[in-house]
Amino acid sequence: MTTTTPGTAQVELAIGGMTCASCAARIEKKLNRMDGVEATVNYATEKAKVTFAADIPVADLIATVEATGYTAEEPAPPRTEAPGAGGPTDEERADEELRPLKQRLVTAVSLAVPVIAMAMVPALQIEYWQWLSLTLAAPVVVYAAWPFHRAAWTNAKHGAATMDTLISVGTIAAFLWSLWALFFGTAGAPGMTHPFEFTIARTDGAGNIYLEAAAGVTAFILAGRYFEARSKRKAGAALKALMQLGAKEVTVLRDGREVTVPTAELQVGMRFLVRPGEKIATDGTVVEGSSAVDASMLTGESVPVEVSAGDSVTGATLNAGGRLVVEATRVGADTQLARMAKLVEDAQNGKAAAQRLADRISAVFVPIVIALSLGTLGFWLGTGQGLTAAFTAAVAVLIIACPCALGLATPTALMVGTGRGAQLGILIKGPEVLETTRKVDTIVLDKTGTVTTGRMTLLKVHTAAGTDETDVLRLAGALEHSSEHPIAQAVATGAAARAGTLPTPEDFANIPGLGVQGLVEGHAVLVGREKLLEEWAMSLPASLKAAKDAAEKGGRTAIAVAWDGEARAVLEVADAVKETSAEAIRRLKALGLTPILLTGDNKAVAEAVAAEVGIGEVIAEVMPQDKVDVVKRLQAEGRSVAMVGDGVNDAAALAQADLGLAMGTGTDAAIEAGDLTLVRGDLRAAADAIRLSRRTLGTIRSNLFWAFAYNVAALPLAAAGLLNPMIAGAAMAFSSVFVVGNSLRLRGFQAADR
Repeated sequence: MTTTTPGTAQVELAIGGMTCASCAARIEKKLNRMDGVEATVNYATEKAKVTFAADIPVADLIATVEATGYTAEEPAPPRTEAPGAGGPTDEERADEELRPLKQRLVTAVSLAVPVIAMAMVPALQIEYWQWLSLTLAAPVVVYAAWPFHRAAWTNAKHGAATMDTLISVGTIAAFLWSLWALFFGTAGAPGMTHPFEFTIARTDGAGNIYLEAAAGVTAFILAGRYFEARSKRKAGAALKALMQLGAKEVTVLRDGREVTVPTAELQVGMRFLVRPGEKIATDGTVVEGSSAVDASMLTGESVPVEVSAGDSVTGATLNAGGRLVVEATRVGADTQLARMAKLVEDAQNGKAAAQRLADRISAVFVPIVIALSLGTLGFWLGTGQGLTAAFTAAVAVLIIACPCALGLATPTALMVGTGRGAQLGILIKGPEVLETTRKVDTIVLDKTGTVTTGRMTLLKVHTAAGTDETDVLRLAGALEHSSEHPIAQAVATGAAARAGTLPTPEDFANIPGLGVQGLVEGHAVLVGREKLLEEWAMSLPASLKAAKDAAEKGGRTAIAVAWDGEARAVLEVADAVKETSAEAIRRLKALGLTPILLTGDNKAVAEAVAAEVGIGEVIAEVMPQDKVDVVKRLQAEGRSVAMVGDGVNDAAALAQADLGLAMGTGTDAAIEAGDLTLVRGDLRAAADAIRLSRRTLGTIRSNLFWAFAYNVAALPLAAAGLLNPMIAGAAMAFSSVFVVGNSLRLRGFQAADR
């Protein structure tokens, strides 16, 4: 529990027992009815974020949730034991939680398939097939469907009805009526068959069994719940990925000795060592040494930051240069990494739980069907038709209303749509993601790694009169190859690609903050800032000075090259724009989206990139924690915002956005925080992802329509006692076949560039 404004506190509760989005809405409604309480319940993460008056005990909040029919508790603190210390892993615990649902699904499918086959194929109806069907269907209805029965009972105790209620009542009614028909009617007679007769006639129901409906509905719905649960267990993976970015161990300096300890043992004021290539363990201040720090994973800034004594550094960033001694200034939950994790968590919990269309319909549909069934029973009893006919008509209403095809409507379309997406490098996380794609009108694009490659690249070589470009590349590249600095490595890589094998320097020295110098093939070479040349009494000629100024004005890094006492060239290094980015922006605009470039880079760099790819609006020099505020501001203006990013610094904004698209070439934190993942790392996939999502959503909606349409059309016949069970079975089968066929059309979706 944490204190917020004076007189208020905040707590996060882990909620158990929710089966659909309407459960989350019910808990949220109950909590918000309490005086001084404001709550948001997230069905996906199974958490409630509650702000309440400080004088309200947390136990009262938990009691309110429990009185609503669910469980609540404060989440256990994160585990701190080292890997391999014993005990189940998070993945093993998640599998353990899914195991009961998987067991019920396997039981339902393996037993329901032969029951459905015997009911629908007369050739399989052997002499005692109905009793074999009963033997197979009983475990499905009693054991496999138990979660639905339990949820229906919980809902009934609180005067509510969801799809679980309809599933439970329908399957129990079908099963109990089948028992009556088998033991007390004529359905149990040897040699009884269910022929296909497409006639409408009143029947007493004594020879009809509905075991295939009871078993089939259970199997279909369990399959949907299982795959939903598998995707839900990844909801917290963004936070886990963020926290795993930090260093696990750190070398602490104690009395002049180097001691390796777990990072969790660091305290403010401790000094620790960071060698080249190591992650900085926590936020701190450099007290000794100088280096280049690659902070791109946190800040999105592609150019490494030069640090020396007195400069601040951030935990989880990478030391790309020399040896550093750092004094810890913030540890644990106070670090920038931990604060970013909190931003992601707040954004996820603050996002309203997506109400699935089926749940919204069921809120009205289920009570109407139950009332219609009871009304049918009363009507036929009142007209003197007898108990058997009245009960047959009432049960027929429940049977035809039980949405068999609904179990296929969303999972099948999602399975085909996501499968096709995976083939095209697009991963869709779930059906709730699709609902926002139609509404999105603004797309915010991170620059580094999204619109650009995210790597420093040698772009241009400007040479002085009489200087050969190949000589510049060979000499400068050879010297930079010996440096660990990321910009130096960009020069070396570009030089090797253009000039071939580079020579080995006879002498090399790094000049912190300025560049490098050395001896290459007998030439005294300098590569670095203009100031480095000035210290050797050299100046850039007018042409190179102009090239340097133009490069820096355009946001690129300019590197001066000199040898044998004379300035010879200026190299331009920058984060190169991806070749496909301009085409991607055109496609996004064609979809009705307004692109905005959002970056932590300086304004000159951002505007140059935006101009190159055709983006008209730029928001630059934005700190990681402020990216969320930018998204919120756009949303407050009435825009529906999509966000495309790839870095840790984008994770919270991806979670806050109405639609988050993560580049698959980026960090795990960004990928897990996004709603859609673009595996290809090609921004054109963002346009394809939105088109595919909209197409899949349209398919799901048409599937849901047909899943309910035949129920609604046949309900009057059932209520009139005229519904032949074979017509009901045929209607159910047709609806399911249509749903599957409609979903399979998504396999023909094509990316725009293929």
